[in-house]
Amino acid sequence: MRNKFLIREISWLSFNARVLQEANDPTLPLKERIRFLGIYSNNRDEFFRVRVSMLTKMIQIYRKKHKRYFGKNPQKIYDQIHHIVIRQQEEFDRIWEKIILELKKEKVFLLDDTHLSPKQKIFVRNFFDQEVSSSVIPLFIENMPQLPPYWDDNIFLGVVLQKKKGSSDKRFAIIEIPTNIHSRFVTLPSAPGVQNIMLLEDVIRFNLPRIFSHLGYKKFIAHMFKITKDAEIDIDTDVSTSFIQKIEKGLKNRRKAPAIRFLYDKMMNKDLLKLLIQKLNISNKDSIIPGGYIRNFRDFMDFPARLPNEQQRLRPFQHPALAKSLSICDVVMRQDVLLNVPFHSFNPVIDMLREAAMDPDVKSIKITGYRLAPNSKICNALINAVRNGKKVHVFLELRAYSDEEANLAWKSKLEDEGVQVFVGLSTLKVHAKICVIAKQMGNDIKQYGFIGTGNLNEKTALSYIDHFLLTSDRGMMADINHIFRALEHPESDWRTQLGLCKTLSVSPLNIRKVLLSKIDREIKLAHAGKSSKIIVNVNSLSDEKLIIELYKAAIAGVEVQLIVRGIFCAVIDQKEFAKPITAISIVDEYLEHSRIWLFHNDGDEEIFISSADWMVRNLDYRIEVAVPIRDEHIKAELKHILKIKLSDNVKARLLDKKLSNQFVASKGKKIRSQEAIYHYLKRKR
Repeated sequence: MRNKFLIREISWLSFNARVLQEANDPTLPLKERIRFLGIYSNNRDEFFRVRVSMLTKMIQIYRKKHKRYFGKNPQKIYDQIHHIVIRQQEEFDRIWEKIILELKKEKVFLLDDTHLSPKQKIFVRNFFDQEVSSSVIPLFIENMPQLPPYWDDNIFLGVVLQKKKGSSDKRFAIIEIPTNIHSRFVTLPSAPGVQNIMLLEDVIRFNLPRIFSHLGYKKFIAHMFKITKDAEIDIDTDVSTSFIQKIEKGLKNRRKAPAIRFLYDKMMNKDLLKLLIQKLNISNKDSIIPGGYIRNFRDFMDFPARLPNEQQRLRPFQHPALAKSLSICDVVMRQDVLLNVPFHSFNPVIDMLREAAMDPDVKSIKITGYRLAPNSKICNALINAVRNGKKVHVFLELRAYSDEEANLAWKSKLEDEGVQVFVGLSTLKVHAKICVIAKQMGNDIKQYGFIGTGNLNEKTALSYIDHFLLTSDRGMMADINHIFRALEHPESDWRTQLGLCKTLSVSPLNIRKVLLSKIDREIKLAHAGKSSKIIVNVNSLSDEKLIIELYKAAIAGVEVQLIVRGIFCAVIDQKEFAKPITAISIVDEYLEHSRIWLFHNDGDEEIFISSADWMVRNLDYRIEVAVPIRDEHIKAELKHILKIKLSDNVKARLLDKKLSNQFVASKGKKIRSQEAIYHYLKRKR
């Protein structure tokens, strides 16, 4: 058997192509299709900030080291990425042009500065003078050695100024579009039944004569551009500097990071384009990507137009085990409860903490935080717990990508209220989602809490499919306490504390070992002629050691079924396999974020949920938790959810070596898994 793998970055681009497929689906409501264009754009930005920036570093090392330093030539991967991104951008522009035509049929018009009525012109001038002008400060750039260190998630208007048409006396300016202060969308005066919307950059473009008139300029050519920067935070090794100071320093340095991608309106003036590339110190080997009129399409996830047939999201409902009880704690002390959000309401997670904050018998709360909501109800409950005299410990991961500043702010706020905040383990990110609450019950201290696959964020819980196990299982609570001791005292031997866990599997200590042993057991069962099967539902599958073990399982005749939303590096159609591996990706209204693993074990099935993907970073460089599901009813429920996903013939795509994203062939009754799971769970109430 040859150990074949798909390139991680290319497989991720294939995932984003699936998002683009949703935007192109004419059966979806217009607003939903626009939302998917925004998601695609936001995904691509993050991909360049993280993966492509890392690849550019690899290219530099590759040039200096022996060619076998990396398994693959990073320059070839980079060139392939550039080719795919250009092709996808063309598809993106084509889809958007179709959507614009459909918006016009619904009497929704996105107007630019050249298509305004007299009444609208007056409105736009007044709106600019009253609301926007004080936020607009142009910079003349031709004499600058380089552009100032802007954040990379902003958009800019590049302007060519002339005092009269045809004049050779040109000047060049840039204007940062202040979307951090003002809405990107401006609603214009419209006739009844008509919606006219203007982008903020076009409001500024229309008012360029007012901005520059005092300088004598009368002719203007203006086009949008955007810069993407390296998002890596370099944590230096200076032992005299605290970890928090290093994070703060890294955030400041991020503004000075080099540009790795330059996106611009393909109609941009050539002299302006040449000057911008020069000032940004971008070479032809960097990602210079021409595109359409609009940049930063992620804002369109919140497109404000009112449209007919807007998709109404399925309303989350209360878990049946909790519906008839006034106390979350009372229920969880009696039985395990699995919340399948966003089908089940996320509120019980918040309510568990709110109850604990008010309960006079609760003594302490310990919880991890990775990505918190802007106005977090989770944090509000923890603050009120402290005010009510509880001991509250929060482990806050300061390096959650793009949430570093928000988490630093939460650290300060929580500490100001008396919460004890921990941030240790500078070498490992803490990605586990765990909580333990200690309560005095008679003469004993009882513990209960939860373990989740997703973030403790009530906003994303409406859009991400995740699982939260609410439990008072003594073994699980004991293990969570061991994990918190490791996190709270990182200077001691944290590995020893994690090694005391007997029920939960914890990376980087042993999740990999557990997975390898479970796969190996299925292989042995297959060799013995016994029933064997592996089902893996994760966000990403890129760990080569685990992929090789799955290959071995397929060769042995184990039935292997994979449900992978994003990165997928396995090659599933190999002639050596006694049973072919099946692999699908589901991209639909909600983000598939759950991690469920099933090992058949000759009928004595084991099912796990986890915060960990099957990636090197999750298994070797993060604190992650995997929990075995012991309750037979919950095991049956998760098994049925997996069955529904594997039956999807509406939103499931095949993951083949060509990364073709072909939809699963629709045979018989159409099954859209997200809708089917919702109705399955609702019937169980």
